[in-house]
Amino acid sequence: MKKKVHHFINNNPIFLKFIYGLIILNILAIILASYKEIRFNYSQVLENFELFSVVIFSLEYVIRLWTADVEYKKGGAFSKRIKFATSAYGIIDILAILPFYLPLFFPFDLKVLRILRLFRLLRIFKLGRLSKSMKTITNVLKETKSELSITVFVAFVLLILSSTLMYYFENEAQPEKFENIGQALWWSVATLTTVGYGDVYPVTGVGKILSAIIALIGIGFIALPTGIISSAFIDKVQTDKQKKIDTMHICECPKCGAKHEKNVI
Repeated sequence: MKKKVHHFINNNPIFLKFIYGLIILNILAIILASYKEIRFNYSQVLENFELFSVVIFSLEYVIRLWTADVEYKKGGAFSKRIKFATSAYGIIDILAILPFYLPLFFPFDLKVLRILRLFRLLRIFKLGRLSKSMKTITNVLKETKSELSITVFVAFVLLILSSTLMYYFENEAQPEKFENIGQALWWSVATLTTVGYGDVYPVTGVGKILSAIIALIGIGFIALPTGIISSAFIDKVQTDKQKKIDTMHICECPKCGAKHEKNVI
């Protein structure tokens, strides 16, 4: 029974499409609720839909917790459920429904309640369990983790160096905008990412030269992680296609169950 339920919630196309659609509708409801007119005129509809969604997501979480010993192979039933509850998707699932239950048991200030409601946006990450494209992106990020870590470290070093240098060059000329290295760090982020908001900029000659150098470095630097991810993504897609082709060329004998390669002409 438990195996059938586990297979149903993970492989049944009707159930998966229902959950997929419900998540999309929840995100749409959050967006619509930000409009004052819609929130005022359809508050009851939005509340009823939120209640319906929480009930469905709560049941899904309980079922996944119950069938966790089918999902995981090692450990006892309790440890497997703990493993699911502390997994990435388990945490996302519980955070997606907690904002509804917490105010029922604990009194919260209105500002805290609004922050809790923001956690409903985490429901969009539930799509990662259902979407093949999200899984592909997640796998690509895992495979390029070490390369991306290097780029993050280099970015951190460049930000600290550039903000420190700019502070010493521009502090006397613009003490209100480059009062400390922390304020100069905002300029470094905007320049290195080539955004350039224009709210903070150097006025000294040395500062302008440094700004130009950082901006040019930023153009090449931003392209570096993009190239790493895109290259890994292409390799992943090609590998998946090749596996699919190889699978299509293998057939299983209906009598003995042995697998044989098809003769493709």
